[in-house]
Amino acid sequence: MSGTDTTTTPPAARATRAEYCVVACAEAWRGAGEVLASPMGTIPLIGARLAKLAFSPDLLLTDGEALLIGDVPAVGAAPRVVEGWLPYRQHLAMVTTGRRHVMMGASQIDRYGNQNISCIGDWSRPKRQLLGVRGAPVNTLNNPISYWVPKHSTRVFVERVDMVSGVGYDRAAEAGPSATRYHRVPDVISDLGAFDFETPDRRMRLRSLHPGVTVEQVTEATGFALVIPDEVPYTRDPTAEELRLIREEIDPKGLRDREVPA
Repeated sequence: MSGTDTTTTPPAARATRAEYCVVACAEAWRGAGEVLASPMGTIPLIGARLAKLAFSPDLLLTDGEALLIGDVPAVGAAPRVVEGWLPYRQHLAMVTTGRRHVMMGASQIDRYGNQNISCIGDWSRPKRQLLGVRGAPVNTLNNPISYWVPKHSTRVFVERVDMVSGVGYDRAAEAGPSATRYHRVPDVISDLGAFDFETPDRRMRLRSLHPGVTVEQVTEATGFALVIPDEVPYTRDPTAEELRLIREEIDPKGLRDREVPA
């Protein structure tokens, strides 16, 4: 699809917008090998489990607490196969080895991938107190970190984050080799499309549009200038088998549609 043509729409897709988001999230773990997937949010969780079943069989999954699981249960169901124990101290040790790919949320994110989950407004007197920086700084300097935004808007995609929790490409570069050695932000997925930082200056690029979304919709909902290629493809369709896995095995209750309504 042309980056400037917003009149052409793809043929009617069998998949919902939420299912395209699941597929886009799953692709973040394609070819990841034997690393721990740490998805945060319903659709990233479904995406990680889809990746495990469809094309990344070596991906490690947890029950969301302290168990490494060997099967892929439906969302909300208990695992039938437990492969190991992953208490908090061992989880922290794994973070420092880089064998983990986290998909976090973002209350704010800017053009270089700096993420904020700490506060809105001046940090010394914030208008809203959020989670706090949590493990975001260490995560971003030691593991690949992707982001999931279920409602793309100028409130989230901002010119400048109010406080840096997850470190972006510009700040990592300013900090030097110790910060850039393992720093990588492969993907930002929203309900409108998929984004990355595969540009010479590491500014955010629109990589694909979810079917039914236009370039204009994305730019209007973004608080900074994105890098937009001349040709912007659509996010790939899920295969028939992937749709079956999503609908029948991973998320039979349709929780994905609560996060991204049809």
